[in-house]
Amino acid sequence: MNLTKGIKKSLGPGILLAGAAIGGSHLLSSTTAGARFGFSLLGLILLTNLLKYPFLLVGTRFTASTGKSLLEGFKERNPYYLPLFLIVSLITGTFTIAAVSFVSGVLLTNIPFFKAFPAMDLSIGILIFSGMILILGKYKALDRISKFLVALLTFLTLFAVLSLLLKGSINESLNISFFEPEISPWKLTNLAFLIPLMGWMPCPVELCVWPSLWMFSRAKDSNHTPNISEAEFDLIWVRNNCCTAIFFLTLGAITMYGTGDGMLTGSGVSFAQKLILLYTKSIGEWSKWIIIPAAFAAMFSTTITCIDAYPRSISAIQGLLRGTDFGHMDSKAERNRFQIWMIAHIFASLIALLIARSGGVGVKDFVFAAMTGSFLTAPLFAWMAMDTINSKLVPIKNRYGSSLKIMCWIGLIFLTLFSLLFIANSFFGLGIG
Repeated sequence: MNLTKGIKKSLGPGILLAGAAIGGSHLLSSTTAGARFGFSLLGLILLTNLLKYPFLLVGTRFTASTGKSLLEGFKERNPYYLPLFLIVSLITGTFTIAAVSFVSGVLLTNIPFFKAFPAMDLSIGILIFSGMILILGKYKALDRISKFLVALLTFLTLFAVLSLLLKGSINESLNISFFEPEISPWKLTNLAFLIPLMGWMPCPVELCVWPSLWMFSRAKDSNHTPNISEAEFDLIWVRNNCCTAIFFLTLGAITMYGTGDGMLTGSGVSFAQKLILLYTKSIGEWSKWIIIPAAFAAMFSTTITCIDAYPRSISAIQGLLRGTDFGHMDSKAERNRFQIWMIAHIFASLIALLIARSGGVGVKDFVFAAMTGSFLTAPLFAWMAMDTINSKLVPIKNRYGSSLKIMCWIGLIFLTLFSLLFIANSFFGLGIG
């Protein structure tokens, strides 16, 4: 089989990871970063993407090298790795699925037909609808839908940015927001925003496990087991997420600069309305039919991949801890267990949404809490991934070379220092900078 055909048959897990990554971090954090600080955080976004990439690559390389999932690698490398991953996944899975479903429902309120429905009811509807798609259509449905949504989102966002740039009336805003920012983001008081921004930029580190598991389903779907080159080419979609983040940052900086402090206040519906209104004021009323589908595609792709991936991971861990199977979805028992975990996650997320509705929880509280938790656990998962890919479990030729090892250590130090700084400032108040 030639390389081009092999790459085509291997495409899928990387696109799914891109679909999961492209939601909250891009639509919410990147846009708000541009609105609050202009282009001042462009360097931080690029750096975070760069330093996380070696960790996100681990699952793909490990599975292509060994034929095992990264979860199997965790179990064989250290007896504590798998239980730690399970505990965090059980805690974050429900909360993250509920959060991204919530934002998806909020964005639907911008469509006239759905405007009459409460945002939380729409969120619950999306949660149940996504679950039904996955239960009935399984991996094949996830693969096809995610490819479409990621392609649609990338095209629409690029189109919106080009439309704005071609207007030719943005020189003043570019000068203010890039060269002379009115508000500096480099203060301890802004850590509560910077940490969530980095937490899901481009995605949480623990998501390195997901493509490793999806590779087995993709191989069955395509009748092709990828080699390392083919599997890692698929992750080009994750690298492209950096461009999408810059697109949303640009839209926020040019259309919303000076309004960022109020973007995430109030109800979810008010956020969605502000988001679309500011875009249409700057680009034109016609643009809402570009921005609304792009924004919804971003969040729905994240929702549907999370509903699949968290239960898939936990189901695989259960099989590994019991010693009954490896979580490759080879048997009917594995597939049934996976569906049970998916239904359990949907039900738990539904309860979380109902609790949020009764408590009047807004976008900022709901989503940023999940983002913060992802960043604070990032050093743990970064170490687990780095330690496993460079272990004797992987053939020497497929372990990380000196460049990737250096990047891993720099990334680990970066994630650890920011996490410690956030914890110290939150609990001990190191200053208000």
